[in-house]
Amino acid sequence: MIRRILFNLFAWSIILAVAFPLFWMVVTSVKPQFELFRRPPTILPETWTFEHYIRLLTTTDFLIYFKNSVILSLSTTLVVILIATIGAYSLVRFRYRGRESLAFLVLFTYLLPSVVLIIPLYLMLVQLGLSNTIFSLVIAYTTFALPYALWLLRSFMAGIPEDLESAALVDGASRLGAFVDVILPQLLPGIISTALFTFILSWNEYLYALVLVNSDSARPLTTGVMNMLVSAFNIEWSLLMAASVMMSVPLIIVFAFLQSYLTRGFGAGGVKG
Repeated sequence: MIRRILFNLFAWSIILAVAFPLFWMVVTSVKPQFELFRRPPTILPETWTFEHYIRLLTTTDFLIYFKNSVILSLSTTLVVILIATIGAYSLVRFRYRGRESLAFLVLFTYLLPSVVLIIPLYLMLVQLGLSNTIFSLVIAYTTFALPYALWLLRSFMAGIPEDLESAALVDGASRLGAFVDVILPQLLPGIISTALFTFILSWNEYLYALVLVNSDSARPLTTGVMNMLVSAFNIEWSLLMAASVMMSVPLIIVFAFLQSYLTRGFGAGGVKG
């Protein structure tokens, strides 16, 4: 009993330590500006206010940045999942020379630091006339999200029994029909968990967005909010916390709806075929 109580106390201490910055972010976003620097600080605001959220949505370009991030993250996720699903199927189901070497080469590209690819990507996008656009960020995000997604889906694909597909082929289904009717339903938890990872990665990315995009019409939230609120020495902390809360809402909603698929996906990825 004592061991169980100590374990619970230890677990709750870790949870509170992790959750407290999120709690403080939400509380700060609804505090008036004059309460932020009060000594000693107050845990809960004495006067609750939503003026920071109203200012954020009406007097700044936050909604433009929000729209750009949604378009960017969804586009990157769709491109990565489409290519990774087909690539994983090729690496697992087809036999050809250099297949394993290709798989490890893909993983090696994921291990490269992001900063190594910035200059080549920037020069390539300038030559193609795609610089300073949302599409340029989709291309850039795909370069570092695709290798990991492909390797992850390869593990999920390997856990699907090949006999199921063989039975469909024997019954007269085409290769494409067997892939759509047999493989994709079995692969769905892996696809959803990989899509969730890719979406979060694209939503939170900062370095590529900072270097490749300089126009407010194409900035995502990560660089747009910092450029909007930290452009001078005086930082409006309440407004920044309100923006941080608004940036976290889509991720919380997506994760809440897809949590069960994510758990099942990780379990399926641990099975070797």
